[in-house]
Amino acid sequence: MSDMTGHAGESFVAYLKDRLPLIERALHEADAVAMGRDDAPTDDLDRYLYAPLAHFTAGGGKRVRPVLALLGAEAVGGRADQALSCGVAIELFQSAALIHDDIADASELRRGEPCLYRTEGLGLAINAGDLALTRVFEIVLADGSLPAERRLCVLEELVRMERHTLEGQALDLGWARDGRWDVTSDDYLYMIDGKTAWYTVASPLYAGALAAGAEPDAVRGLIEVGLPAGLAFQLQDDLLNLVGDADAQGKDFRSDITEGKRTLAVVWALEHLGGAERSELVELLESATTDTSELARAVELIELGGGIDKCRGLAAEKTAEAQKRARELAERGVITTEAAELLVSMADFFINRRA
Repeated sequence: MSDMTGHAGESFVAYLKDRLPLIERALHEADAVAMGRDDAPTDDLDRYLYAPLAHFTAGGGKRVRPVLALLGAEAVGGRADQALSCGVAIELFQSAALIHDDIADASELRRGEPCLYRTEGLGLAINAGDLALTRVFEIVLADGSLPAERRLCVLEELVRMERHTLEGQALDLGWARDGRWDVTSDDYLYMIDGKTAWYTVASPLYAGALAAGAEPDAVRGLIEVGLPAGLAFQLQDDLLNLVGDADAQGKDFRSDITEGKRTLAVVWALEHLGGAERSELVELLESATTDTSELARAVELIELGGGIDKCRGLAAEKTAEAQKRARELAERGVITTEAAELLVSMADFFINRRA
């Protein structure tokens, strides 16, 4: 593992960079298997199905989720390669989720390029996302290096991860569809617990440990690290969209306001603003505005309602909770001390990132 002397996420960033080639190579090999069919019409299958998904997945970012699966394996004394199929499966689920999210949100750009449904058409994009979901299970089932019982344990966790994500997404989309502004802060936290925290941190860590042969009951504490860390990750995302670096965010800056998203900052402000100011904020959120002055006014109202401060405070609280639990796992001998320090660094990275 990497040196543990870094601060503010540096150790975890170094670990990410060190393990990234393993993930990229495994993703490439998974693509090659998917597209390596001998029966005709191979060219059309590649053009309409396998190649669009491979291109989309290749454009991924830091690969935090699959790398966390490797960390989960190493944390319990296993090897990173034992969790490679698990990590690839999680990255493919990420591809599916983003492809389908972009369709649901009518988004324009993803990772600096037009969304897949805009380049390939709605039907083919949905199909590519569905293929990614299928590959989640194929990749793990095809991993002959893992005993059958381990593959089953990993798949059970991946199914749970998917269900949590779908439940969170249902709430997010349903509240928007029905124009719900009575959503509470607790409602929002429940939603992102399902939509983000499980598949971003908790499940990758836990599934990676299972792939390395850890007993499920013995390493459930990794979920207790992952959930608060995942919440902090999403809260920082929300903050960056509202008050982060506009240049770093690009066209996405303050898009949460344009899209009328019920983030913690928004729902907290709506809970604490007076009648006229609350009505003004709701009107701005419902207007789909892209006007910079109106976006700035919305942020001003959110700040007035205490939403920004609440978001920052809770992100810091959840970060500290995740770090405390990681250290406790090391003290109990569940994970290595080195792994605990990496998890501490991970939480710092989540809350200190700027993009």
